[in-house]
Amino acid sequence: MLVLLGGLVVATIPPSAAVADVEPLQLLRGSAVGRMAGLVVVLAGLGMLASAWLQLCRVASRADEGAQPALVARVRTATVAWALPLLLAPPLFSRDGWSYAAQGTMVHRGISPYDHGPWSLVGPRSVPGPIVEGVDPRWMATPTPYGPVPLIGGDLAAGLTADPWLLVVAHRMIALVGLVLLAWAVPRLARWCGANPALASGLVLTSPLMVSNGVAGLHNDLLMVGLMAAAVVVAHEHGWVAGAVLGGLAAGVKLPGGLACVAVVLLTAPAAASAVVRLRHTARVGAVAVAALVLPGLVWGLGVGWFGALAVPATVDTPLSLPTLVGGWLDLVAQMLGADTPDDTFLGLVRLLAQVAALGVVARVLATYATRDRRQAVRALAVVMVAVVALSPVVHLWYFLWAVPFVAVQRLGRGAMVALVAVSLVSGLVAPMDSSLHGAYLAIVIGSLVVAAVVAVLLLVTRRARERLSGIATEAWTSSIDPTVADHG
Repeated sequence: MLVLLGGLVVATIPPSAAVADVEPLQLLRGSAVGRMAGLVVVLAGLGMLASAWLQLCRVASRADEGAQPALVARVRTATVAWALPLLLAPPLFSRDGWSYAAQGTMVHRGISPYDHGPWSLVGPRSVPGPIVEGVDPRWMATPTPYGPVPLIGGDLAAGLTADPWLLVVAHRMIALVGLVLLAWAVPRLARWCGANPALASGLVLTSPLMVSNGVAGLHNDLLMVGLMAAAVVVAHEHGWVAGAVLGGLAAGVKLPGGLACVAVVLLTAPAAASAVVRLRHTARVGAVAVAALVLPGLVWGLGVGWFGALAVPATVDTPLSLPTLVGGWLDLVAQMLGADTPDDTFLGLVRLLAQVAALGVVARVLATYATRDRRQAVRALAVVMVAVVALSPVVHLWYFLWAVPFVAVQRLGRGAMVALVAVSLVSGLVAPMDSSLHGAYLAIVIGSLVVAAVVAVLLLVTRRARERLSGIATEAWTSSIDPTVADHG
């Protein structure tokens, strides 16, 4: 509730929205002091969430096998309780949700979002209408890089209402389908890997990363990763065709979702498959996945023009992208040394090499990991997704959602668990310092200092915090599942 109330102050709200006329809210949003107060309320809410999440994970980590089903249910209850207040919220800490609403409206009006940007919805006098008031100006003239799945959902929603806020709520409901799929799939994946399903569920479903960036931030990545996790489980329970279809639909949200097919291939190929058999099976799975990716757009009349827009996200340099940091630093060094190289020479080169390296990781995993081994298949997908995020030319906070569900279901050592908890905690707490503050650099600096202090208190400073983290990041797993049985049972 605190995140929702504070978010109404710091988030982008279209002037035509009814809540924008509320006088106390106008006063808060119209002053630096008011915006800082809203930020403090948001951070207080996220801090309380983080504390409760750590405690929930500690309780889950201590559960024996008999208590795990009840604690999985408890985690799911917490997921509903913490997500429900944000259901009606505007897109928080990002303006992407307003873009989703505009793109769905474009499809409903017969305008291809693969050929035009949201500016096509502007009236004849070039006066922005309500549907585009919240869209980030950076993306007003760019085509969408998303697949047909969210656009079809947006088209259906636009057929029911033209109100931007209600369209945002509809898109959040679409994204939350991914959360439901994760709630179903994660405990199963954890059991396959011999891990604690209650703890894995807590780490994935209720983390500050998920609440801030998946639920509040309203990003398609949540639906994508939910379909990926479901693809792996369905491939085991219903065969490789069903898994490949879901993998293709995941790619139909965002293209990296198709990497779920790596696990589908390894999971459903014959045991001890040779290189030729692996290659043949990969081709079969890939063909079905591509069909599931392309056909919805063709049937709906959207086509496949989105492939031409895949480079749009990379037009923004993000500090979380390792290739961008390295390439930018090399360009700066070259400039300081007086090298006569065009701008962004090394940036483009490093990004290209990183993409080649990511493809190399995928190929090596497909060639070397054991087949017909559930634990190995899930581990392979975790390795691939971590590599893709680490080597991506653009990385936002919500990109961590790609990897966390598949890492959290592994039997992690103390160091890896601490790292996972820290990433999930920090990436959730710093979410308000993203685009929601609209260049308010003082607020961002102050907020970052507050977050640093909160993280220190939650993880390091107090004795209770250290005991809580130690309870989560223990190598003495309480799950009594034998991973060898889980692999072949």
